Amino acid sequence: MSQVNMRFVLKVLGKIHILESAFMLLAVAVAYRYRGTDLYPLLVSTGIMLGAGLMFFLVGRTADERTIGRREGMLTVTLTWILLSFFGMMPLYLGGYVQNITDAYFETMSGFTTTGATILTDVEALPRGILFWRSLTQWQGGIGIVVFTVALMPVFGGTTSQLFDAEMSGITHEHFLPRVTQIAKRFFGIYLAITFTLILLLWAGPMNLFDAVNHALTTVSSGGYSTKNAGITYWHAPYVEYLLCFFMCLSATNITLLYFTFKGQWEKLLKDTEVRWFYTSILIAVAITSVWLFFLSRDGGMESSFRKSLFQVTSLISTTGFLTDNFAEWGSFFTIIALFLMTVCGCAGSTCGGLKTGRFVILIKNMLNEFKKQMHPNAVIPVRLSRHVVPSHIVQRVQTFAFVYMVLILAGCTVFLLDGLLFEEALGTTVSAISNIGPGLGQYADGNFHNLPAISKWVYSFLMVTGRLEIFTVLTLLLPGFWK
Repeated sequence: MSQVNMRFVLKVLGKIHILESAFMLLAVAVAYRYRGTDLYPLLVSTGIMLGAGLMFFLVGRTADERTIGRREGMLTVTLTWILLSFFGMMPLYLGGYVQNITDAYFETMSGFTTTGATILTDVEALPRGILFWRSLTQWQGGIGIVVFTVALMPVFGGTTSQLFDAEMSGITHEHFLPRVTQIAKRFFGIYLAITFTLILLLWAGPMNLFDAVNHALTTVSSGGYSTKNAGITYWHAPYVEYLLCFFMCLSATNITLLYFTFKGQWEKLLKDTEVRWFYTSILIAVAITSVWLFFLSRDGGMESSFRKSLFQVTSLISTTGFLTDNFAEWGSFFTIIALFLMTVCGCAGSTCGGLKTGRFVILIKNMLNEFKKQMHPNAVIPVRLSRHVVPSHIVQRVQTFAFVYMVLILAGCTVFLLDGLLFEEALGTTVSAISNIGPGLGQYADGNFHNLPAISKWVYSFLMVTGRLEIFTVLTLLLPGFWK
């Protein structure tokens, strides 16, 4: 077996960092516009990132691209998230807005992985350039930095498929274009269109342009960062809450199906099994939670209970993590519902984290088939998804993914317990990290992990990037055989 082509990896990392320095310049422009104290830290950080990108590219410019495989793709994507989080934290750290590297790295990794967990206790004290940079990290992380690179820098040539596969791993529905670069550009176009639409709609409501831009960036990416300490409740506007619910659902839907829908082929979306299960799960969870909240507290009436439950259910299952109420006060009954939503989450091929509804459906259908086989041992009963037979190797891969997913939750929970967290907090924190949710359980239900011990913050960061890259991509790098 040939060795990993590190020159190629460095060449791609160089291009990604050069591209990322251009995105950071947007934050520099915002800092300059508002004359913030963050202008100098952002400028210095942009220079450092650009310098690192040029260095990586120059070292790898002579890379032989004829020996590129999945190993190079997995290594490049993983290092992209790790290194960009390191360079991306510099404005926070150099500007003194975060006092230590652990917290700065945690905050930035949470942004790029669209987790939305934070260590900041006073978001409104941050200058606007930094706030915009936080939101921009989530927006990029939502579509995938590597997909950005493939879409905007097609000079990668034939090797882009390895990067795309490593970044967009999951259950594939339909391939609609022959070239990976074309697919990435279509994704980018849809993502951009949804973002601008939401910006205009939020701006038409109670938000000013700056807040509208930031919340649109963090909604379509299923991220959840806000510019206000009170989050969405700052505006006290049902219009904003219902609007964000719609776009959170949209962002949690398979982007390939959205492409077909925008082309007028609605039947592909309506007939998709995963989509039907996803929206049915939302309806059932909202109905149960609305009744529960209404009888728990009659103060706000049925509409208030419905709106709170709709927003929180949608926010959790889409892994966005916005909050309009402290659901930790809703009782243990909702905790069970919340754990289900935080584990299964949205659709494959979306900006969501978690197990994904498609995998959950395959697991359920395969389990039911096993019961049928107990009565009819010789029967051949395939798993079907959207009227298509799911190949046995895909079913096996989904089972393996689910098993590893649960093992990681158990392992993470154990580490957090050893670091002093209570069981509910440890479980919620682990699921929050691995599913890229943001809010946890107990004292971390608000998504603020300022009090989390330092070791646990690094473990949380590892779980965030592992979950964001669909587990196998990162864990495979830890196997000795990967490097042989």
